Amino acid sequence: MTLTEQLARIRRGCVDVITEQSLKAKLSTGRQLIIKAGFDPTAPDLHLGHTVLLRKLRHFQDLGHQVIFLIGDATGLVGDPSGQTQTRRLLTWEDVRRNAKTYQEQVKGLLLTDPKVFEVRYNSEWFLGASPQMRQSGVERFDFSKFVPLASRATVSRLMTRDDFSKRLKAGKPVSLLELFYPLMQGYDSVKIAEQHGACDVEIGGTDQTFNLLMGRELMSAYGFDPQVVLTMPLLEGTDGVNKMSKSLGNQIGISEPPDEMFGKLMSIPDTLIIKYFTLLTDRDSAQLAALEKQLKAKQINPRDTKADLATDLVSLYHTAEAAQRAREEFFKVFSRRAPPTEISSLKMTEKADGQVDLVSLLVGAKLAKSNNDARRLIRQGGVKLNGFPVASPVVALAQASGAILQVGSRHFRKLVVSS
Repeated sequence: MTLTEQLARIRRGCVDVITEQSLKAKLSTGRQLIIKAGFDPTAPDLHLGHTVLLRKLRHFQDLGHQVIFLIGDATGLVGDPSGQTQTRRLLTWEDVRRNAKTYQEQVKGLLLTDPKVFEVRYNSEWFLGASPQMRQSGVERFDFSKFVPLASRATVSRLMTRDDFSKRLKAGKPVSLLELFYPLMQGYDSVKIAEQHGACDVEIGGTDQTFNLLMGRELMSAYGFDPQVVLTMPLLEGTDGVNKMSKSLGNQIGISEPPDEMFGKLMSIPDTLIIKYFTLLTDRDSAQLAALEKQLKAKQINPRDTKADLATDLVSLYHTAEAAQRAREEFFKVFSRRAPPTEISSLKMTEKADGQVDLVSLLVGAKLAKSNNDARRLIRQGGVKLNGFPVASPVVALAQASGAILQVGSRHFRKLVVSS
């Protein structure tokens, strides 16, 4: 593959390459590059937003380069302030370790795991002197003798130039010392990778990570290493079409979700995100996507059908082609022909003393509503049905509910059974 072709593959979907000249020079050497991306295990499940970076790592692997999949179990204790409007809730060591356990398993379907092009590292290895993988080399404790030279590399005024901090201060919201230290920790990760691997050539992150990534460049130079190339990827909006995909916002599409659930969520994204999802989450040809975008703008094709193709591609990637086809057929059965799903899970309900069933508690307990107020709103707006008919009251008679098909919104169905 020519240098031009390599750059085209690497640049697909990217926002910035800092600097492209440095990237060209590194690629031109013909050696295997060291590519780093860090993931703080703040939640147990990876979602499609995470895969934007993972897929870019895979592009580098396909070109023969080595990926360092860095699990930020130490930085996860601090909490990345990027994009945060307030101080994050601190996680416990147990939270971080529990979440980290699932990450390696989940990335196997996306990244090549041949040791020649893949290595998992934890930054607790150089911050806490502990290796979850029981490594014998590269493990050291970060003490005050290391803190002093690291902290001396940055000034408070430099750290406060990032938008996240300045906006919070203007709004009268606090910024903790831990948050100020986070960019230095992430940059130090790159220094340690370069120290132990001979180089840290490229670091990939979202656009909200730009400050941290550039801090890595500065620290590498300060510690005597060739600075990494920074490659930023766009943030992926979630199902609401507005906010960055996040479990805390409830707009995520998990890569381990059941096929039907994943397919349904993908069908719910706004039409404006179709091409972006195709570009960042699939390997569809760029020329094909340009033609598809033109057809969508000219209203020559139905966005629903295009979204169904997108959902089929992604469910096939994370499950199987057969599972994707079944999910597609099930979706159109339920939503086009208004028929209930073929398979409906049961939901046990408890009878009140007066022979009634409290639908509000039932919905919240089954996680079909976020809160009591949300459940009441769904009922009031006709979003809760029994056997196809909207319910008007938050309580119904047990005799009416027993054996009925409960429908919440357009995608959630449960068969109601009496708890024994």
